[in-house]
Amino acid sequence: MKIVVIGGSGLIGKGLVQNLNNLGHEVVAASPSLGVNSVTGEGLAGALAGSQVVVDVTNSPSFEEQAVLTFFETSTKNLLAEAANAGVQHYIALSIVGTDRPPGNAYFNAKVAQEKLIQASSIPYTIVRATQFFEFAGTIAYTATEGQTVRLPSTAMQPIAATDVSAALSDYVLAEPVNGIVDLAGPEKIGMDEFVRQSLKAAGDNREVVTDNEAGYFGGQVDDNALVPADDSNARIAPTRLADWLARS
Repeated sequence: MKIVVIGGSGLIGKGLVQNLNNLGHEVVAASPSLGVNSVTGEGLAGALAGSQVVVDVTNSPSFEEQAVLTFFETSTKNLLAEAANAGVQHYIALSIVGTDRPPGNAYFNAKVAQEKLIQASSIPYTIVRATQFFEFAGTIAYTATEGQTVRLPSTAMQPIAATDVSAALSDYVLAEPVNGIVDLAGPEKIGMDEFVRQSLKAAGDNREVVTDNEAGYFGGQVDDNALVPADDSNARIAPTRLADWLARS
């Protein structure tokens, strides 16, 4: 089976490509650095020709409101058009748990726009909404840092290891299209403040994490349960725990 991974040189894409190669599939890793650009359309037709499955794990280079919306709308429209031309049988996209819940978050709003385009297409699809990755703790801290202080709310999270995301996506590639949305999360709930606090401590970072429930998350306010699956019983729960990941990292 030929599988095209759009965003194949990124954090999740690399792991996914390796997993699928190990299973013996014909895998094309596609990204601008590899000559395939989903925004400009460069190389898309050639990359997707003859493919049965397309996995979209692209990420916007900018979080600015209009830029991120333009990226996901343009990229997704181009991908869906070329996928239809190529006769793709399954379109899989990686999204984020809670995209349709927190108000005022430009990135989440752009992901909702992406999801709607996929749902409106004629191609069988699976949208995988994952929780925040363990690897993103540093980025969350950076956006909330003033001097040596990191201000974050105690909003619940259920973070996940990137390797677990790649593993789950590998399974969805080999399964039938869901034609809907599935949630993917780590095994433990933890406050955003405590998640970053533990991550910085493990990295030897001396910044102080202060709990501030008025603090935002990437420019928007979030409710306490906005970033965790609405129903754990229907979510896929990954195995890797934060403490074990930090110990290995």
